[in-house]
Amino acid sequence: MKISENWLRTWVNPAIDSDTLSNQLTMLGLEVDDMSPAAKPFTGVVVGEVLTVEQHPDADRLRVTTVNIGSGEPLQIVCGAPNVRVGMKAPVATIGAVLPGDFKIKKGKLRGVESQGMLCGASEIDLEDKLDGLLELPADAPVGVNVREYLDLDDHVIDISITPNRGDCFSIRGIAREIGVINQLPVNTPDIQAVAATIQDEKTVQSLTEGCPRYLGRVIKNVNTKAATPEWMERALARSGIRQHSILVDITNYVLIELGQPMHAFDGAKIQGGIQVRQATAAEKLVLLNEQEVELQDDVMVIADDAKVLAMAGIMGGLSSAVSDETTEIFLESAFFAPLHIAGRARRYGLHTDASQRYERGVDFELPLLAMNRASQLIAEFAGGEFGPITVAEQAAQLPTREAIALNQAQVDQLLGYHVDATFITDALTRLGCEVTVQAEGQWSVVPPSHRFDMAIYQDLIEEVARIHGYDNIQISLPVIDVQLAKYQDQFEVAQLRQTAVTLGYQEAISFSFADAKLEKQLNPAVNPLALANPISSDLAVMRSTLLSSLIPCVQYNVNRQQNRVRFFELGLRFDYQHAASIHDLKQIPTLALIAVGAKHAESWHAKAQPMDFFDFKGDIEEILAAGRVQVEYVRSERTWLHPGQSAEILVDGQSIGYFGRLHPSLEDELDLGTAWVAELDQTAVLQTYVSNFTELSRFPSVRRDIALLISDKINVSEIQQLIEKTGGALLDSTWLFDVYTGQGVEQGKRSLAFALLWQHPTRTLEDAEIKSGMDNILQVLENTYQATLRAS
Repeated sequence: MKISENWLRTWVNPAIDSDTLSNQLTMLGLEVDDMSPAAKPFTGVVVGEVLTVEQHPDADRLRVTTVNIGSGEPLQIVCGAPNVRVGMKAPVATIGAVLPGDFKIKKGKLRGVESQGMLCGASEIDLEDKLDGLLELPADAPVGVNVREYLDLDDHVIDISITPNRGDCFSIRGIAREIGVINQLPVNTPDIQAVAATIQDEKTVQSLTEGCPRYLGRVIKNVNTKAATPEWMERALARSGIRQHSILVDITNYVLIELGQPMHAFDGAKIQGGIQVRQATAAEKLVLLNEQEVELQDDVMVIADDAKVLAMAGIMGGLSSAVSDETTEIFLESAFFAPLHIAGRARRYGLHTDASQRYERGVDFELPLLAMNRASQLIAEFAGGEFGPITVAEQAAQLPTREAIALNQAQVDQLLGYHVDATFITDALTRLGCEVTVQAEGQWSVVPPSHRFDMAIYQDLIEEVARIHGYDNIQISLPVIDVQLAKYQDQFEVAQLRQTAVTLGYQEAISFSFADAKLEKQLNPAVNPLALANPISSDLAVMRSTLLSSLIPCVQYNVNRQQNRVRFFELGLRFDYQHAASIHDLKQIPTLALIAVGAKHAESWHAKAQPMDFFDFKGDIEEILAAGRVQVEYVRSERTWLHPGQSAEILVDGQSIGYFGRLHPSLEDELDLGTAWVAELDQTAVLQTYVSNFTELSRFPSVRRDIALLISDKINVSEIQQLIEKTGGALLDSTWLFDVYTGQGVEQGKRSLAFALLWQHPTRTLEDAEIKSGMDNILQVLENTYQATLRAS
């Protein structure tokens, strides 16, 4: 939001400079994005009056003028502006003046005629050109006065970033309240007087929806819509980023910026019957002021007469009832619309208006009458007219209520971590507009003001105390911690899971639970994405069924910015809606997802860069599973978005808890990722409780036997290893694969697998016969089950 500093200082004027004022606003939570001068620096430009205009003797397009600048003899100035005329007043750059861009004015000759200065157009003093020619100043502009002073060009335009919770600060009045509080100054509210009704004309007003608890309207006749907007108002609006339109539009815009109340003026002659605020009916259409035709939905509030829709309530008026230069009768509207009945409606139709921006965040529900009086006052002063009575439609039960909030000193000290004096707390909350009742020493009952929708719980009040006390004044002290050791729980915690992933070189990503429907279909063509009714953007339009649809765009963003080695993980929810009959059956599954692109290790002097392979990535997965002490087995994965030969399903007790592997090459090409390794694990399964069982270590020597098997390459190694462990009996302590061979000496379709078998007895030394019996049993079962044979050499 842009505002004029000088306009703000008419409301509250602390004895501080512009930079200090800017810093105060930022420290109040109203961050100043920019503070720029109303016009670039220039000197030596005064108000001049053209006394004579004659044709240049040697140039058809030039005129020789004499100009009075209020001191000394009139100046002779050669001018080429088409609008120069006797009696007009315009800026005059005198000899020695320096204009923006370091352009210096010197005495000179134009086509042989001496010129003692320059008559200026708007752009020459860093203002917007509205016509081709000189900047014409009002007839009452005092001759000889410095133009910077007359046009208030030493003003600054302050661009403030208003957070969504502070809708009350979308106005000069709201910003002034904040500055007044921090500087302990009163706010100089303009003298707003009610304009008495001079005619009895009125329109019946009905509010037929709970989204409009308060609606005010007023008939005004014989308005001069062609009246000129006063220069000071036009200047104030321009510095707020609003272009000049007509007197009625300018006045409603002025009240919008000044008080924060959106208003609208309808052409009274185009309204048939009374006014209704209601919900639109399905397929009802309206042509808006921007000439866009919209088809309304039944959750959109509208302003209508007895025959048609006139406007989208709180968003934009309709073209059919717009005020024009021929308008003589208007119906002026000032209302309170509930934020939840406005939020999202404008964006649905591709609109973003000053009115919807404010109503979505919450406009003071006590403000409509004050704004109606202010607008009526300005219309009467500058456009005349005959005023009817103010008609009010109100649903008192639907108006917001301001409930008392209990607050005590202990809450303040505990939440802030330092002590704030009770007197300051009472004073600060009172100056913020709250009704503060001291119940007892260090105890308050606080009723927030009508314009502060963000004050609802005691923590909100403490935040305000800290804000007004000053974040710079927060005391530095060591926290007092009463440490109590927690009971030991043999359980893998989320923090440990996160730390394990970080230790492995992955960075945590935190993303929305929404995803791009196209990416969801690319990852799993069988999925039918669940669309959001009101998405925040087109690429976040569906609920994600996999965390990969959030992580892959993160990787793409980094890869496109020359980050060649990217590692991300995310702990979040994915949504299983394939088996949900309704939205109530939607499953939210806590999930750990990982993605890795690029080299195995970062570039270094001591090792060559090597691409990550299946076993590197599997090692990362096993580190995570080992940290959680989850006992798993692996089988080949059949998921369509994974590489068929470089992916695996992770099983616990025969049930899948996730998968890992490489993305399918065709998908890698579509997404322009290069080789990408991905994994998704059920977070609950990884974090399952594990009960430790200690077995005493044997003091007796172990015996190792190795076997090399010729076996079909279609059989999973995990199945063979499980069969060996099951068949070996209690004396087989452990087994592992240490060699795989295919090639010469091994027939097609088979491979050689070498396993190490470690035998050990807990209480004595083993005998060879016991080990031989176990080995023979294993070989027999392997032969019968998988037709495995011992490899001779």
